[in-house]
Amino acid sequence: MTLSNRVVLALAFFGSFFVVGAFYWPIPYAQISLPNAVWGLPLVVVAALAALPRVLSSTRFWPSALIVGASVPAAVLARVIYDTSSNPSSHNLWPFEMILATGPGLLAGVSGALVGGFLGSRKRYR
Repeated sequence: MTLSNRVVLALAFFGSFFVVGAFYWPIPYAQISLPNAVWGLPLVVVAALAALPRVLSSTRFWPSALIVGASVPAAVLARVIYDTSSNPSSHNLWPFEMILATGPGLLAGVSGALVGGFLGSRKRYR
């Protein structure tokens, strides 16, 4: 059974979005320090889920890296939207928050897509 590229990418994106959010969203606003707040286990999960579409389906490198890697700034943006709905003066530097979250997200996405491509190619040659 072959899974559709879009289905696998969507599952990987939302899985990593919620894992990053589970670690990032509970942090009080005054204690958030990006990009430090997203480093660690959340990025390991993002990398693993970026590898998944490359192994399970014939997803190309860039879609896997960019779409799953975008889950990190998406989780940060969800926090910005939630916080500004109750206090519009919070997150007045949100564009910088997005930039600071994009770097680690892309790093994890690219790393995972590279590993997934290697594992997927080994799987196809067996």
